[in-house]
Amino acid sequence: MKQTPYDDHRATCSRQSLARLVLSDHATDVADSAAGLVGTRNDADTGLGGRVGQAQQLMELAERALASAVIYEVERGSSWAQIGDHLGLGADEARERYKLALQAWNTAFEEPYRLDETGRKRIPQLPTAAYDPAWACTRLDQWAFLRRIGINDHQAVSAGLIMSSAAEEADPVAEH
Repeated sequence: MKQTPYDDHRATCSRQSLARLVLSDHATDVADSAAGLVGTRNDADTGLGGRVGQAQQLMELAERALASAVIYEVERGSSWAQIGDHLGLGADEARERYKLALQAWNTAFEEPYRLDETGRKRIPQLPTAAYDPAWACTRLDQWAFLRRIGINDHQAVSAGLIMSSAAEEADPVAEH
């Protein structure tokens, strides 16, 4: 398949960094969803049971973030026993529970995108934050800065990423 503009930047990032960006991206979704449940002013405008639907969506987003956290921990070298301990599970049970998510992650690196049925449009197989890490770094650093994560740190997310060994000399994340 033809290269995309995102391929070069993605190649400068380690898989661990890409997994961490995905976790950060999914965590922002959880945080933003949870924030929507804080205010009470518009409760009267929400249909009966509506807040339950919002809380259910929050749980689904949290489950997605948890799967991303497991993938990140695998990428950074955590054992299944270590992951299972934090989940209150045995190693085999933890591995089995997240097997499909990890398979999808690994498969997406073999084929980061597929063509649609017309053969003209690319459909990313990696989560957006891993597919386009430059965009993710910019957005996540801004999200963290505006919420004062890391106080006045303009690179609260991108500064801690581990780049691939091929990219050690040039740090494209620092351009943001």
